[in-house]
Parts: sequence; structure tokens; C-alpha cells
Amino acid sequence: MKNKKTAIHSLMILVLSGFIILGFSGCGKKGLPLAPQIKGQKIAAPFDLNYTSDDTKILLSWNHKVDIETAFVKPKKFEIFMAKKTIEACVGCPFEFRTIGVVSMPSMEFIFKKEKGFKYYFRVQALGNDNIKSEYSKTIQVDSQ
Repeated sequence: MKNKKTAIHSLMILVLSGFIILGFSGCGKKGLPLAPQIKGQKIAAPFDLNYTSDDTKILLSWNHKVDIETAFVKPKKFEIFMAKKTIEACVGCPFEFRTIGVVSMPSMEFIFKKEKGFKYYFRVQALGNDNIKSEYSKTIQVDSQ
């Protein structure tokens, strides 16, 4: 009788443990599928994203360097992304980046016509053959008042 109770308790603990393991085994929100990475066969992200500005335009400039060990693919183009919101928009309000242009190598500059009363956010991504993309550069903010 005692062995039967112990066996039932053990079985209940085993079943409960199984439910707990299954409950926590989810891997979260799925992202887009990624192509397998071959060591070094990727593009380094652009760096030193900066701007100069006057009354009518913003000139973006950046640098890029091939890393022989980790990211030896040379970019063919750079894609420029921008998000904007009004100066009065709430702090922390979400905004969406959109492509505003593509620049072919060796150029690493982009001119954008600005409007007064907006905050602009820019970032750049390197593009290679076979749809290879780098990570984004740092994001910079430009206020146009």
C-alpha cells in the first residue's frame, strides 16, 4: 500500500515536472529566417555616421572598413534610413525608419532636403551581393528648427 502511494506521488511529480518543462520551453517571438553565416562572410556595419547642416539640407557622411577576419565582404551600396517626428512630439514616442535612398560605392555621402520643425533620425546599412546586409550604423538625431 505504501509503495503504491509512493509510486502515485512519483508519477504525479513526474507529470507535473513535464508540464512545467513544456510550459517554459517556448523560445519567444520568432523573427525572420536568417541565412546561415559562413565565418567572415558578412559585411561590417558603417561607422562614424555624422552630419553637417544648413538652412535647407543635411549632408550625411560615414565610413566603412572591411574586417579581414570577421567581415571581409566588400559592400556594393549603402542604404540610408530615416525616421522623423515633429519637434513637439512626445519624448519616447515610437517612430518608424524608412528607406530614403541608396548610394553606390565608393561614395559614402547622402544629401537630404530638410523641413523646419522636425527631428530627423538617420542610420545606414551596407549592402553586398546576394542580399547580404550589415547591421545598422549608430543612429544620429538632427533637429531642424
